Amino acid sequence: MVPQGILDRARGFAGQAMIKLKRPVSLQMVLRALIDEGLKRDGDGAVLVNVEGQVQAVRRIRSRAGLERSGRKDQRMHQSGVRRRVTRRTLQAGGM
Repeated sequence: MVPQGILDRARGFAGQAMIKLKRPVSLQMVLRALIDEGLKRDGDGAVLVNVEGQVQAVRRIRSRAGLERSGRKDQRMHQSGVRRRVTRRTLQAGGM
């Protein structure tokens, strides 16, 4: 998922590219180019710092979501979306 602000900036970039190139430029084209250029900057510390920021943001969001859940520590959400009870046996068997 891409934040709305980033999509808006990419759309603006697509508009500028369309004016300069005098050809249609889609958002998908812009996103592909940005990803490609970012991956070319293999050793660039700024890219790694950005990735680290993204990781921390996701952890904060997930942590907040975990706190807002029912508060029951003996239940976890299974991949299928079904809550299941977590017991010592489940943990020892590698079920979670």
